[in-house]
Amino acid sequence: MDPYDRFELILNNEVVKTPIAIASMAGWVDAAYVLARADHVGAAFMGGYSIDEATLKASDALVKAGRKEFVYDDPVEELAKQTALLKESDVVCGVNLRGSAPDAFQQIAEALGRGVVYEIDAHCRQQPMIDAGCGEYLLHHPDQLKATIEALKSAGVTVSVKIRAGVAANDKDLARLIWKAGADVIHADLMDFGHAKVRQLRNSVPLMLIANNSINSFSVAKEMFSHGADMVSLARQSGAETLAALDAAVSQYADEIGWYNAPKQLCRGGDMRALTFCCMPVKDCPLLPLLRRIEMERGAFIALKQECVEKTPLEEGEHTCFGSLAFCCKSSTPCMFRDMHLRELGLSHQDYMRYKRRMAEKIMATIFS
Repeated sequence: MDPYDRFELILNNEVVKTPIAIASMAGWVDAAYVLARADHVGAAFMGGYSIDEATLKASDALVKAGRKEFVYDDPVEELAKQTALLKESDVVCGVNLRGSAPDAFQQIAEALGRGVVYEIDAHCRQQPMIDAGCGEYLLHHPDQLKATIEALKSAGVTVSVKIRAGVAANDKDLARLIWKAGADVIHADLMDFGHAKVRQLRNSVPLMLIANNSINSFSVAKEMFSHGADMVSLARQSGAETLAALDAAVSQYADEIGWYNAPKQLCRGGDMRALTFCCMPVKDCPLLPLLRRIEMERGAFIALKQECVEKTPLEEGEHTCFGSLAFCCKSSTPCMFRDMHLRELGLSHQDYMRYKRRMAEKIMATIFS
Protein backbone atom coordinates (compact mmCIF):
# COMPACT_ATOMS: atom_id res chain seq x y z
CA MET A 1 0.00 0.00 0.00
CA ASP A 2 1.15 3.54 -0.72
CA PRO A 3 2.53 5.12 2.48
CA TYR A 4 0.18 8.08 2.29
CA ASP A 5 -2.85 5.86 1.76
CA ARG A 6 -1.79 3.75 4.73
CA PHE A 7 -1.05 6.47 7.29
CA GLU A 8 -2.11 9.83 5.79
CA LEU A 9 0.82 11.50 7.55
CA ILE A 10 2.49 14.67 6.29
CA LEU A 11 5.39 16.43 8.02
CA ASN A 12 7.13 19.47 6.55
CA ASN A 13 5.21 18.90 3.30
CA GLU A 14 6.65 15.40 2.97
CA VAL A 15 4.87 12.07 3.19
CA VAL A 16 5.89 10.18 6.32
CA LYS A 17 6.21 6.54 5.26
CA THR A 18 5.77 5.11 8.77
CA PRO A 19 4.80 6.76 12.09
CA ILE A 20 8.08 5.73 13.72
CA ALA A 21 10.84 8.26 14.35
CA ILE A 22 14.36 8.31 15.73
CA ALA A 23 14.76 10.76 18.59
CA SER A 24 17.95 12.73 19.12
CA MET A 25 20.81 11.50 21.29
CA ALA A 26 23.71 13.91 21.56
CA GLY A 27 26.91 12.39 20.22
CA TRP A 28 25.04 9.48 18.65
CA VAL A 29 22.27 10.40 16.21
CA ASP A 30 23.82 11.87 13.08
CA ALA A 31 23.14 11.15 9.41
CA ALA A 32 25.15 7.91 9.42
CA TYR A 33 23.14 6.64 12.40
CA VAL A 34 19.86 7.44 10.64
CA LEU A 35 20.84 6.06 7.25
CA ALA A 36 21.74 2.72 8.83
CA ARG A 37 18.10 2.50 10.02
CA ALA A 38 16.35 4.39 7.22
CA ASP A 39 14.29 1.47 5.91
CA HIS A 40 12.04 1.46 8.98
CA VAL A 41 11.71 5.07 10.13
CA GLY A 42 9.58 7.86 8.73
CA ALA A 43 11.38 10.78 10.40
CA ALA A 44 14.56 11.38 12.35
CA PHE A 45 15.72 14.16 14.64
CA MET A 46 19.49 14.34 14.48
CA GLY A 47 21.41 15.88 17.32
CA GLY A 48 21.27 17.46 19.76
CA TYR A 49 23.45 20.05 18.16
CA SER A 50 24.71 23.09 20.07
CA ILE A 51 24.45 26.18 17.90
CA ASP A 52 25.98 29.15 19.73
CA GLU A 53 28.92 30.04 21.95
CA ALA A 54 27.18 29.33 25.26
CA THR A 55 25.90 25.89 24.29
CA LEU A 56 29.11 24.92 22.49
CA LYS A 57 30.96 25.63 25.74
CA ALA A 58 28.41 23.49 27.57
CA SER A 59 29.07 20.66 25.09
CA ASP A 60 32.79 20.94 25.78
CA ALA A 61 32.12 20.72 29.52
CA LEU A 62 30.00 17.61 29.03
CA VAL A 63 32.70 15.96 26.94
CA LYS A 64 35.23 16.64 29.68
CA ALA A 65 32.80 15.03 32.14
CA GLY A 66 32.78 11.87 30.01
CA ARG A 67 29.57 12.27 27.97
CA LYS A 68 29.35 11.88 24.21
CA GLU A 69 28.63 15.12 22.34
CA PHE A 70 28.87 16.44 18.81
CA VAL A 71 31.81 18.85 18.79
CA TYR A 72 32.66 21.14 15.84
CA ASP A 73 33.81 24.69 15.16
CA ASP A 74 31.05 25.83 12.80
CA PRO A 75 27.46 24.74 13.58
CA VAL A 76 26.10 25.84 10.18
CA GLU A 77 28.77 23.91 8.31
CA GLU A 78 28.20 20.76 10.39
CA LEU A 79 24.41 20.90 10.13
CA ALA A 80 24.53 21.58 6.39
CA LYS A 81 26.72 18.51 5.95
CA GLN A 82 24.50 16.25 8.03
CA THR A 83 21.21 17.36 6.49
CA ALA A 84 22.63 17.05 2.97
CA LEU A 85 23.43 13.38 3.64
CA LEU A 86 19.74 12.70 4.35
CA LYS A 87 18.40 14.41 1.23
CA GLU A 88 18.56 11.27 -0.91
CA SER A 89 16.71 9.17 1.69
CA ASP A 90 12.95 8.95 2.20
CA VAL A 91 13.27 9.91 5.88
CA VAL A 92 11.87 13.30 6.89
CA CYS A 93 14.85 15.22 8.24
CA GLY A 94 14.76 16.98 11.60
CA VAL A 95 17.52 18.55 13.68
CA ASN A 96 17.40 18.95 17.45
CA LEU A 97 18.98 22.28 18.36
CA ARG A 98 20.33 23.65 21.63
CA GLY A 99 20.73 27.41 21.71
CA SER A 100 20.86 30.10 24.36
CA ALA A 101 18.94 32.80 22.49
CA PRO A 102 16.17 32.96 19.87
CA ASP A 103 18.32 34.61 17.23
CA ALA A 104 20.73 31.64 17.22
CA PHE A 105 17.87 29.37 16.10
CA GLN A 106 16.69 31.87 13.50
CA GLN A 107 20.18 32.15 12.01
CA ILE A 108 20.43 28.37 11.63
CA ALA A 109 17.02 28.20 9.94
CA GLU A 110 17.88 31.00 7.54
CA ALA A 111 21.12 29.24 6.65
CA LEU A 112 19.67 25.76 6.08
CA GLY A 113 16.26 26.60 4.63
CA ARG A 114 12.86 24.91 4.73
CA GLY A 115 13.83 21.34 3.93
CA VAL A 116 14.42 20.59 7.62
CA VAL A 117 12.21 20.30 10.72
CA TYR A 118 13.80 22.48 13.41
CA GLU A 119 13.37 21.00 16.88
CA ILE A 120 13.91 23.22 19.91
CA ASP A 121 15.58 21.23 22.66
CA ALA A 122 13.52 22.03 25.76
CA HIS A 123 14.36 18.57 27.06
CA CYS A 124 18.04 18.28 28.02
CA ARG A 125 18.55 18.13 31.79
CA GLN A 126 22.35 18.30 31.90
CA GLN A 127 23.29 21.18 34.18
CA PRO A 128 25.77 22.88 31.81
CA MET A 129 23.03 23.11 29.18
CA ILE A 130 20.47 24.41 31.65
CA ASP A 131 23.01 27.01 32.82
CA ALA A 132 23.47 28.03 29.18
CA GLY A 133 19.76 28.77 28.90
CA CYS A 134 18.48 25.79 26.92
CA GLY A 135 16.99 22.37 27.58
CA GLU A 136 14.80 22.26 30.69
CA TYR A 137 15.60 25.92 31.30
CA LEU A 138 13.00 26.72 28.62
CA LEU A 139 10.32 24.72 30.44
CA HIS A 140 10.81 26.93 33.49
CA HIS A 141 11.01 30.10 31.37
CA PRO A 142 8.09 29.79 28.93
CA ASP A 143 8.48 33.36 27.65
CA GLN A 144 11.94 32.42 26.36
CA LEU A 145 10.52 29.29 24.74
CA LYS A 146 7.75 31.33 23.12
CA ALA A 147 10.29 33.82 21.75
CA THR A 148 12.38 30.98 20.34
CA ILE A 149 9.41 29.41 18.56
CA GLU A 150 8.44 32.79 17.12
CA ALA A 151 11.99 33.43 15.93
CA LEU A 152 12.06 30.13 14.05
CA LYS A 153 8.60 30.64 12.57
CA SER A 154 9.69 34.05 11.28
CA ALA A 155 12.01 32.10 8.97
CA GLY A 156 9.00 30.22 7.56
CA VAL A 157 10.09 26.76 8.73
CA THR A 158 8.46 23.77 10.43
CA VAL A 159 9.05 23.79 14.19
CA SER A 160 9.02 20.95 16.69
CA VAL A 161 9.50 21.37 20.44
CA LYS A 162 11.01 18.48 22.41
CA ILE A 163 9.71 18.59 25.99
CA ARG A 164 10.06 16.48 29.10
CA ALA A 165 6.71 15.78 30.78
CA GLY A 166 6.27 16.80 34.41
CA VAL A 167 8.92 19.53 34.45
CA ALA A 168 6.86 22.59 33.56
CA ALA A 169 4.39 23.93 36.10
CA ASN A 170 1.48 22.65 33.97
CA ASP A 171 1.96 20.56 30.83
CA LYS A 172 -1.45 21.49 29.45
CA ASP A 173 -0.64 25.20 29.69
CA LEU A 174 2.80 24.54 28.22
CA ALA A 175 1.29 22.71 25.24
CA ARG A 176 -1.12 25.55 24.57
CA LEU A 177 1.71 28.10 24.75
CA ILE A 178 3.69 26.05 22.23
CA TRP A 179 0.66 25.88 19.93
CA LYS A 180 -0.23 29.57 20.20
CA ALA A 181 3.39 30.57 19.56
CA GLY A 182 3.18 28.83 16.18
CA ALA A 183 4.93 25.48 16.59
CA ASP A 184 3.86 22.54 14.43
CA VAL A 185 4.94 19.53 16.52
CA ILE A 186 5.19 18.58 20.18
CA HIS A 187 7.70 15.78 20.76
CA ALA A 188 7.08 14.61 24.32
CA ASP A 189 9.33 12.51 26.51
CA LEU A 190 6.55 11.00 28.63
CA MET A 191 8.81 10.00 31.51
CA ASP A 192 6.65 7.78 33.80
CA PHE A 193 3.30 9.34 32.83
CA GLY A 194 2.58 6.98 29.92
CA HIS A 195 -0.48 7.22 27.70
CA ALA A 196 -2.38 9.42 30.19
CA LYS A 197 0.01 12.25 29.33
CA VAL A 198 -0.49 11.61 25.61
CA ARG A 199 -4.24 11.96 26.06
CA GLN A 200 -3.82 15.18 28.05
CA LEU A 201 -1.65 16.71 25.34
CA ARG A 202 -3.94 15.51 22.54
CA ASN A 203 -6.92 17.11 24.28
CA SER A 204 -5.01 20.38 24.69
CA VAL A 205 -3.73 21.17 21.20
CA PRO A 206 -4.26 20.26 17.53
CA LEU A 207 -0.53 19.86 16.78
CA MET A 208 1.26 16.77 15.52
CA LEU A 209 2.16 14.78 18.61
CA ILE A 210 5.17 12.46 18.87
CA ALA A 211 5.34 10.21 21.93
CA ASN A 212 8.76 9.22 23.27
CA ASN A 213 10.27 7.08 26.06
CA SER A 214 10.36 3.29 26.44
CA ILE A 215 8.29 2.62 23.33
CA ASN A 216 9.98 -0.53 22.11
CA SER A 217 7.06 -2.86 21.35
CA PHE A 218 3.90 -2.69 19.27
CA SER A 219 1.66 -3.09 22.33
CA VAL A 220 3.15 0.04 23.90
CA ALA A 221 3.11 1.95 20.61
CA LYS A 222 -0.55 1.03 20.10
CA GLU A 223 -1.41 2.47 23.52
CA MET A 224 0.24 5.74 22.54
CA PHE A 225 -1.52 5.82 19.17
CA SER A 226 -4.93 5.04 20.67
CA HIS A 227 -4.60 7.94 23.12
CA GLY A 228 -3.60 10.57 20.57
CA ALA A 229 -0.02 10.14 19.33
CA ASP A 230 0.52 10.67 15.61
CA MET A 231 4.00 9.16 15.80
CA VAL A 232 6.23 7.40 18.31
CA SER A 233 9.98 7.88 18.63
CA LEU A 234 12.85 5.78 19.93
CA ALA A 235 16.27 6.85 21.13
CA ARG A 236 18.41 4.39 23.09
CA GLN A 237 16.23 1.50 21.90
CA SER A 238 16.37 2.47 18.22
CA GLY A 239 18.13 -0.69 17.12
CA ALA A 240 17.51 -1.87 13.56
CA GLU A 241 15.67 -5.03 14.66
CA THR A 242 13.37 -3.16 17.04
CA LEU A 243 12.54 -0.56 14.41
CA ALA A 244 11.87 -3.23 11.77
CA ALA A 245 9.53 -5.13 14.06
CA LEU A 246 7.62 -1.99 15.02
CA ASP A 247 7.32 -0.86 11.41
CA ALA A 248 5.98 -4.24 10.30
CA ALA A 249 3.46 -4.47 13.13
CA VAL A 250 2.18 -0.90 12.73
CA SER A 251 1.84 -1.31 8.96
CA GLN A 252 -0.06 -4.58 9.35
CA TYR A 253 -2.37 -3.01 11.92
CA ALA A 254 -3.01 -0.02 9.65
CA ASP A 255 -3.94 -2.31 6.77
CA GLU A 256 -6.24 -4.39 8.96
CA ILE A 257 -7.99 -1.50 10.74
CA GLY A 258 -7.82 1.39 8.27
CA TRP A 259 -6.91 4.02 10.90
CA TYR A 260 -3.62 3.17 12.59
CA ASN A 261 -4.03 5.57 15.51
CA ALA A 262 -7.78 5.35 15.96
CA PRO A 263 -8.73 6.45 19.49
CA LYS A 264 -10.37 4.27 22.05
CA GLN A 265 -14.04 5.10 22.37
CA LEU A 266 -14.76 7.94 24.75
CA CYS A 267 -16.51 5.66 27.23
CA ARG A 268 -13.33 3.54 27.33
CA GLY A 269 -10.93 6.36 28.05
CA GLY A 270 -10.37 7.73 24.56
CA ASP A 271 -9.20 11.24 23.71
CA MET A 272 -11.38 13.89 22.07
CA ARG A 273 -10.95 12.42 18.60
CA ALA A 274 -13.27 9.68 19.88
CA LEU A 275 -16.19 12.10 19.44
CA THR A 276 -16.29 10.68 15.92
CA PHE A 277 -17.58 7.39 17.42
CA CYS A 278 -20.10 8.86 19.86
CA CYS A 279 -23.83 8.38 19.46
CA MET A 280 -26.34 11.15 20.01
CA PRO A 281 -26.14 12.64 23.53
CA VAL A 282 -29.31 11.02 24.84
CA LYS A 283 -28.04 9.26 27.95
CA ASP A 284 -25.73 9.89 30.89
CA CYS A 285 -22.24 8.98 29.63
CA PRO A 286 -18.74 10.50 29.36
CA LEU A 287 -19.86 12.52 26.33
CA LEU A 288 -21.91 14.94 28.40
CA PRO A 289 -19.15 16.23 30.72
CA LEU A 290 -16.83 16.56 27.71
CA LEU A 291 -19.39 18.66 25.85
CA ARG A 292 -19.71 20.87 28.92
CA ARG A 293 -15.93 21.21 29.15
CA ILE A 294 -15.60 22.33 25.53
CA GLU A 295 -18.73 24.47 25.90
CA MET A 296 -20.68 22.78 23.12
CA GLU A 297 -24.44 22.37 23.35
CA ARG A 298 -25.97 18.99 22.57
CA GLY A 299 -27.76 20.35 19.54
CA ALA A 300 -24.57 21.92 18.23
CA PHE A 301 -22.76 18.60 18.63
CA ILE A 302 -25.43 16.75 16.68
CA ALA A 303 -25.39 19.39 13.93
CA LEU A 304 -21.58 19.29 13.77
CA LYS A 305 -21.49 15.53 13.27
CA GLN A 306 -24.14 15.74 10.57
CA GLU A 307 -22.25 18.53 8.83
CA CYS A 308 -18.99 16.57 8.94
CA VAL A 309 -20.46 13.65 6.98
CA GLU A 310 -22.36 15.57 4.34
CA LYS A 311 -21.89 14.07 0.86
CA THR A 312 -19.98 11.07 2.28
CA PRO A 313 -21.14 7.48 2.81
CA LEU A 314 -21.40 8.17 6.55
CA GLU A 315 -24.33 10.50 5.90
CA GLU A 316 -26.53 7.48 5.32
CA GLY A 317 -27.60 4.70 7.69
CA GLU A 318 -31.32 4.10 7.83
CA HIS A 319 -30.82 0.78 9.66
CA THR A 320 -28.66 2.32 12.38
CA CYS A 321 -29.77 3.52 15.81
CA PHE A 322 -29.85 7.21 14.87
CA GLY A 323 -30.34 7.01 11.12
CA SER A 324 -26.78 7.92 10.16
CA LEU A 325 -23.36 6.29 10.32
CA ALA A 326 -22.15 9.60 11.76
CA PHE A 327 -23.36 8.37 15.15
CA CYS A 328 -22.03 4.81 14.89
CA CYS A 329 -19.25 3.32 16.98
CA LYS A 330 -15.79 1.97 16.25
CA SER A 331 -15.53 -0.97 13.86
CA SER A 332 -14.10 -3.18 16.61
CA THR A 333 -17.39 -2.87 18.53
CA PRO A 334 -19.87 -5.47 17.22
CA CYS A 335 -23.02 -3.93 15.69
CA MET A 336 -25.27 -5.83 13.31
CA PHE A 337 -27.16 -2.69 12.24
CA ARG A 338 -24.04 -0.73 11.33
CA ASP A 339 -22.55 -3.71 9.49
CA MET A 340 -25.79 -4.35 7.64
CA HIS A 341 -25.70 -0.85 6.21
CA LEU A 342 -21.99 -1.04 5.43
CA ARG A 343 -22.66 -4.17 3.38
CA GLU A 344 -25.44 -2.38 1.50
CA LEU A 345 -23.02 0.44 0.72
CA GLY A 346 -20.23 -1.96 -0.23
CA LEU A 347 -18.05 -0.23 2.35
CA SER A 348 -15.38 -2.23 4.17
CA HIS A 349 -14.60 -1.75 7.85
CA GLN A 350 -11.25 -0.26 6.81
CA ASP A 351 -12.89 2.36 4.58
CA TYR A 352 -15.48 3.07 7.26
CA MET A 353 -12.66 3.83 9.69
CA ARG A 354 -10.91 6.06 7.14
CA TYR A 355 -14.09 8.12 6.83
CA LYS A 356 -14.33 8.24 10.61
CA ARG A 357 -10.78 9.57 10.75
CA ARG A 358 -11.61 12.41 8.38
CA MET A 359 -14.71 13.11 10.41
CA ALA A 360 -12.58 13.29 13.58
CA GLU A 361 -10.21 15.73 11.89
CA LYS A 362 -13.13 18.05 11.07
CA ILE A 363 -14.48 17.80 14.62
CA MET A 364 -11.07 18.60 16.11
CA ALA A 365 -10.57 21.51 13.70
CA THR A 366 -13.88 22.97 14.90
CA ILE A 367 -13.02 22.52 18.59
CA PHE A 368 -9.63 24.20 18.20
CA SER A 369 -10.70 26.92 15.77
